[in-house]
Amino acid sequence: MQAFISRDPLVSVIIPHLNEPDDLRRCLRALDAQKADGFNFEIIVVDNGSRELPEEICAGVKLERELIPGPGPARNRGAEVARAEILAFIDADCIADDGWIRGIVEFFDAHRDVHCLGGDIRVAPTSSGPPTETEAYENIFSYQVQRYVKRDHFAATGNMAVRRRAFEAVGPFGGIAIREDNDWGLRATALGFRIAYVSQVRVFTPPCKSFAELARRWDRLVAHEFQEIGAHPSSRAKWLARSFAIAISPLAEVPSIIRSDRVTGFRECWLAWTCLTRIRLYRAQRMLDLIRRGDPTRIAEGWNRD
Repeated sequence: MQAFISRDPLVSVIIPHLNEPDDLRRCLRALDAQKADGFNFEIIVVDNGSRELPEEICAGVKLERELIPGPGPARNRGAEVARAEILAFIDADCIADDGWIRGIVEFFDAHRDVHCLGGDIRVAPTSSGPPTETEAYENIFSYQVQRYVKRDHFAATGNMAVRRRAFEAVGPFGGIAIREDNDWGLRATALGFRIAYVSQVRVFTPPCKSFAELARRWDRLVAHEFQEIGAHPSSRAKWLARSFAIAISPLAEVPSIIRSDRVTGFRECWLAWTCLTRIRLYRAQRMLDLIRRGDPTRIAEGWNRD
């Protein structure tokens, strides 16, 4: 394979960072290994208010600061200083698979009609032993990127790449109070930009360490969804009906768990289903709490600042 040679980078890799120095170090190490493929790229780490600026970890890469809270504003800052025509977004706790940069460049080169791609996100095993209940659940349900792209028309920003001209036309990511990846994807689609799912462009992300951590992630997502429905009584009635549907939905997911290639054997299927049941009952309860007396703004804006 012939590498592309250019004085300017082909890809600008943008990484928002907040108090994850060990994860960031692993992320940068995996990106450094991409140089073996011969594609010129730059790395931009944007710190979003960490207790300690990761200057030592970021030696040799561009380090910026963005004090407006949220990964969206941090990514926007990275895009402002990026030099390449392809902007690639990855989270600080993600590990790029071999050939990640190569896959992005070659896909865009071969598909001139595609403006944005969403790559596969897999949960990295924490040990060589069997998965925990939370890991089994996340293997199937946490990162359904193909569905996000094809059904919901957005790419998860933990593994997303976009042509610069499309990013500039759509505009920046939103702030911490909204689902910035979903919002950006819907705006891009409305303008006629095409988003594709590319399974070969893959990253690995650590699973939640506990059910409590998984529940906290859903607190933010439920709060964002509640903000989006509006205050009209009919919207609240639909929200209430949806909460009951979510509570009973685990039974309908049994076939998809059995068919999944991301769990193996009865034990892992059972663990995935039991965790799914717990988290959907939790989601339903949180939805009811928000109807009664919740404060979605506080939850949505404070999820990574506590």
